[in-house]
Amino acid sequence: MDRRRPFTYGLLVLACLLLVAGWALPAFAQPRAIVFGASISMTGRYAQTGLHFRRGYELWKDQVNARGGLLGRPVAFVIYDDKSDPTTGSRLYEKLITQDKVDLVLGPYSSPVTLAVSTVTEKYRYPLIAAGASISEICQRGYRYIFQTVAAGETYLDGAIDIAATRGLKRVAVINSDSLYPKAFSKAAVEKVKARGMEVVLHEAYPEKATDLSAILTKVKSVGAEALISGTYFNDAVLIVRQMKELGVHVKLLAQTVGPSLPDFAQALGPLAENVYGATQWEPIPTMGFPGVAEFIDAFDKTYGYLPTYQVAESYGGMQVLQRAIEQVGSLDREKLREALGRLETKTVFGPYAVDERGCQIKKTALLIQWQKGQRVVVWPDDVATGRPVFPMPPW
Repeated sequence: MDRRRPFTYGLLVLACLLLVAGWALPAFAQPRAIVFGASISMTGRYAQTGLHFRRGYELWKDQVNARGGLLGRPVAFVIYDDKSDPTTGSRLYEKLITQDKVDLVLGPYSSPVTLAVSTVTEKYRYPLIAAGASISEICQRGYRYIFQTVAAGETYLDGAIDIAATRGLKRVAVINSDSLYPKAFSKAAVEKVKARGMEVVLHEAYPEKATDLSAILTKVKSVGAEALISGTYFNDAVLIVRQMKELGVHVKLLAQTVGPSLPDFAQALGPLAENVYGATQWEPIPTMGFPGVAEFIDAFDKTYGYLPTYQVAESYGGMQVLQRAIEQVGSLDREKLREALGRLETKTVFGPYAVDERGCQIKKTALLIQWQKGQRVVVWPDDVATGRPVFPMPPW
């Protein structure tokens, strides 16, 4: 009689029990997921744009996992709500790195939150793709682990300033929310307006969480501004348009930074959105010439039921940049990834990526859109324009 048979049978039973209990033996174990961590604004002032931004990340994750993962491993996210608050964002990235021990981090949405969390990622030497932060200060602090993928936010309404100048306008008002990015934008815009030979007849900020802008808009009217250039986010952009209509404030050109580029803008304002200009990093145009852009637009539309905004494309494109660096390095070694991200030149669905020695994006240009007949039309620069600007803006 073979005395080894009961022993062999016992091992087989034990193995089955372990598998049923969910304890996979090494030979059958699934590869451990690569875990990316981030905070995203799900509540607070950036929630509207933060939602689109998160969906770009999620679409990338779902598609990568459907293709078999990254480096042969599935991809997972740990995402928290930073409540649109920089201090909360910093605390959450500390948690992600020191407690959750994520493999890599993703960038949050907005310049203020990114500015804050990048001090944490720099301290722990985690490469950070700043896919949702456009302010130039992000990459001008001597940090070595931050890489910007978007066009500088200070350039957002260069197209509107160009249209105002070439159409002969002379008197320009510049207003902004009293917060980090709008202030930086406004300061740069004033200098550009002056450089084009126009007069800045008003330059003023309003409170970040203002719910009534009638006082500053009345000033825009009283100084006889022909154009209004505004550093905004979504809520104040909508408020400005509504109250201009209510107060009878008319200008020949109305341009806003963040707000008009979102489909929610026209949903909130209806016909009042017509002829308003807005800045955008990208538009869902299949013929833009970026690799995979048509497929990306189609996949997002089928998943979420609307065309992707530029916030979707910038987060998805940021993940493509990080993915290519990871595949180039062949590991998750953060020092090697930092080096690879610094020298990488590539094109994503969002457009070209290349950075200088500071990590500042050097290849991307902001676009100018205008709402025309219920659609966003790219009107500047000429080489990618899908239509011509409606000028001057008709009275309300």
